[in-house]
Amino acid sequence: MRWLLSGLFLCVSLAHAALPASLQEALTKAQLPAESVAIVIQPLDGNVPLISHNASKPMNPASVMKVVTTYAALEALTPAYRWKTEVYRNGPVSQGVLDGDIILKGYGDPSLNVAEFWQLLQQVQQQGIRQIKGNLILDTSVYAPEVSQRPVLDDEPWRAYNANPNALLINGRHTSFRFGVSTTSIKPAVNIAQEFELSQISIVNLMQVRKGACGDWRSDLRYAVSPTAEGATVTFSGTLPEQCDERYLELSVLNDTQYTLFTFGKLWAQLGGQFNGQAATGVTPPNANLVTTWWSAPLDAVIRDLNKWSNNVMARQVMLTIGLEAGLAPVDENAAALALKNTLRMRGLSFPELVLENGSGLSRNERISAEHLAQLLVTAYQRPVMPVLMASLPILGLDGTLKKRLPEPPSQGMAYLKTGSLEGVSSIAGYVQDRQGKRYVLVMMVNHPHASAARAVQDGLIKGIVEGR
Repeated sequence: MRWLLSGLFLCVSLAHAALPASLQEALTKAQLPAESVAIVIQPLDGNVPLISHNASKPMNPASVMKVVTTYAALEALTPAYRWKTEVYRNGPVSQGVLDGDIILKGYGDPSLNVAEFWQLLQQVQQQGIRQIKGNLILDTSVYAPEVSQRPVLDDEPWRAYNANPNALLINGRHTSFRFGVSTTSIKPAVNIAQEFELSQISIVNLMQVRKGACGDWRSDLRYAVSPTAEGATVTFSGTLPEQCDERYLELSVLNDTQYTLFTFGKLWAQLGGQFNGQAATGVTPPNANLVTTWWSAPLDAVIRDLNKWSNNVMARQVMLTIGLEAGLAPVDENAAALALKNTLRMRGLSFPELVLENGSGLSRNERISAEHLAQLLVTAYQRPVMPVLMASLPILGLDGTLKKRLPEPPSQGMAYLKTGSLEGVSSIAGYVQDRQGKRYVLVMMVNHPHASAARAVQDGLIKGIVEGR
C-alpha cells in the first residue's frame, strides 16, 4: 500500500482535480479504468473534498445502498420505532380449547427470530389457549402481493440473501446448515445439521473430507434443493477440508407459509400445546379478538444487525416500513422508494439520479452518485441520529463484515464503513478518522468486471487517511 500512503494527501483540495498519480497507478495495476471508479474523500470540518473523481456519475453501490435506507429510516421512523406482530382468534375459548382459527398478523418486523416467536406463542398460551381446533391464518395484507414475488439475483434462488420480504417474516425464513469434520470414527466424516431443526427439511449428506487447510472451504461444496408439499430435501455433495472448524451456510428452502407453519407447529408443541391444522393466508376478520401483541426491538438495535452483517431482507423490510408509516398500505417497493426519497428531500437531500429498487443494494438497477452519498453522510453526521447510524456500521478490523479488514494498528478501529459487493461491483462508504482525531467521509464505488480487485485500492485509501499522508 506504500504507493498510496506517499501520494494521497499530495492531492491539493480542488473538488474536481485529477486523481493523484499514485492512485491512478494503483487503479491501472488493478486493471480498473478511471472511468469505472467514483471517489470522494471529504473532511467533515470543511466544504472542499480532498479527492472528487467521477463524483456526479450514477453508480451501482451494491450493499452500500443500505446506508441510504437506514439513515432515511432513522429520520422517518426515529431510533425508538418498534414493529408489532398481533395474534387474534376468531372463535370462543373454553377450558383451554380454541374452537376456531388462530391468526397471526404481521406488520413487517424484520427481526422476529425463533426465540422471540417462542415467547410470543408462550404469551398466547398464557391467555388460556392450549389447543387450537382450527387453522393457522397468516395475515400479511399490509404488504402488496407483488412484494414477495420479486425475481432473485444471480440465479441463486435458495440462498438466504435472496429471500423476499414478507410482512410476517419469521427468522428471515432461512435455515442455517452447520458443517463440521468428525474424527470420532476410523475415517473422518462430514457432519451436517440444522441450527434450528425442522423435521420437514431432510438432509442427504454425500460430502467427503479432503486434506488441507480450511481456506476457501466453499469452493467444493455443492447443494441441490428438492421442494415438496411436505417440506424440502437438501442434498449436499463435494468435500470439506479436514482443518475446518464449524462452518455455516444459510439457505431459504421453504416458502413463507411452510416455514411459518412448521416453526409454529414445533414451538407450539414444545410449549405443550395441541394443533393439527394447516396454514393459509388471509385477512383478519373485523370481529376477531386480539389475544396478544409482540413488540420488536427498537430500530436502533435492528439496524446494527442489518448494517454490520449486510442483511438484505431486513433492509428491504425497513424501506417498506417507511412507506407503511407514510400511510401507503398495502405498500410495495415503488411506493416505499417514493416515501424514502421524500424523507431525504425534507432534510435537504435531493438526488435526481437516485434509483431505489428495494433499498438493500441487492439489485442491478439501483444507482446513486458518490457526491450525493458523501453529502448524505455529511448531513447524517450533523443530525441527532448520527451516533445510532455510525454505531450500526461495521468497525474496521473489529466486527461485522469488516472484522478481517486491516485488523492491525494504526488502522484497526479507526473507521466505520459499509461495504458492498456484487459481481462487477465493489463499494465502500462511511467515516474514517486519522491519528490526529480529524474525521473524513470516504466513498468509493467501482462498476467494472474487475471490481473485486478494488479492495487493495480501498484499503490503501483508508490507510492513507488514517496515517495522514
